[in-house]
Amino acid sequence: MTLRSLPAVGVLLVAAAVVAGCGRGDDSAPSSAAPNVSSSAVQATDLPSVPNPAVVPSRTDSAAPPPPRSVAPSPVPPAPPQGPVERRPASPPPVVLPQRPAGAPSARQVVDVFKAAGLRVTHPKDRSVDCGPDGLGLGCSEIVATDGVTVYVFPDETSAGDIAETWGGQSYRRGAVVLNYLEAKTPAADRLRYEKALNGFR
Repeated sequence: MTLRSLPAVGVLLVAAAVVAGCGRGDDSAPSSAAPNVSSSAVQATDLPSVPNPAVVPSRTDSAAPPPPRSVAPSPVPPAPPQGPVERRPASPPPVVLPQRPAGAPSARQVVDVFKAAGLRVTHPKDRSVDCGPDGLGLGCSEIVATDGVTVYVFPDETSAGDIAETWGGQSYRRGAVVLNYLEAKTPAADRLRYEKALNGFR
């Protein structure tokens, strides 16, 4: 070995020493730190878990029963519209016709007398309902209409006389009975026969 090579050898030795020193420092650091990490891990696992007061447990737990399902109520049909209540008027009482005076013949009896005398009294119809306010409103007691003449019976002679005057020459009155020739269109020649038969009635 020459003198010139001595400085180079020294430099190599110094470099090797430095490298070796660095390797020891790096190996000592992990070996010293490893036990600390493992011991801290063991300590962390051995300690009982303490709940964090800042975390509030949720009330919805998987073990809690589910809330009851809301059942939709069945639809209620709407109430029918209520209009004004219709009040029907009470049925009017039946019309009571006035009675014919005592001793006066009925209209049917007069028709029978005419028939017995051979006069035309075909198709007799009782039309006494026309005496009331729903009919002619004459206030009579009875009416029987035939094809030959119409016979009216009134409750009194005064009412009979008033109607006979109203009908003028188309009627004939005896007591409470009035013969009307208008509806039947009784021929003038037959009127005297009806009036004679009525006058002979007892």
